[in-house]
Amino acid sequence: MIRRAVGVLGELLVTAGVLTLLFVVWQLYWTDLTSGRAQAATVSSLEQRWDAAPAPAAPEPAASGPVVPDVDQSPPTGDAFAIAYVPRFGADYAVPVVEGIDAEELEEGIGHYPGTAMPGEVGNFAIAGHRVTYGKPFNRVAELREGDAVVVATAERWYTYRVRRWRIVSPTAVEIVAPVPDRPGERPTEAWLTMTACHPMHSARQRYIVYAQLESVQDRAAGPPASLAAAG
Repeated sequence: MIRRAVGVLGELLVTAGVLTLLFVVWQLYWTDLTSGRAQAATVSSLEQRWDAAPAPAAPEPAASGPVVPDVDQSPPTGDAFAIAYVPRFGADYAVPVVEGIDAEELEEGIGHYPGTAMPGEVGNFAIAGHRVTYGKPFNRVAELREGDAVVVATAERWYTYRVRRWRIVSPTAVEIVAPVPDRPGERPTEAWLTMTACHPMHSARQRYIVYAQLESVQDRAAGPPASLAAAG
């Protein structure tokens, strides 16, 4: 009887181990594959829609500093309204930015914190992304260095931000998404972008934060900005 019980227990443990391994494979690899394909399709759809829209009579010259944003202040949750490009992550890096930061939205791409600024707007355009699973758009976030470009494209403009600093915080550090990053209650006068991701890899114990400052704004009709050139 004891021998039989031990044998059954062993079989159950083996089965549990196999199921755990299958879950890990699904979580780490299959979700990357499926979400990566879906995100690429969203990028393609956005680009096609924007390219098909009537072009302005003449492209506006590039501007430095904040502008009146061309994106609705309150996109519906889950809607993709922008595309993020990070030359440091490779020439083929292009990920949709969707409204919302819940699990469902983060499966669709990079999530925008509701209530924070929109691209190019004075304040803090705060976004979040996975470092592992679901396309892992911020997998290499810790590789960003001062001066690296983070380019955000919308239907009408290209917004180039430059990385200024980074730090690691606890998940409760809400000051990172304040209108002036890390300075709650202060009135903003500049346009910032804040990238947030779980830290360390495969853990949600902390958050890795990257701050980037708006450098320039260019009309989409003028073509891609020079900042999209691959990082060295």
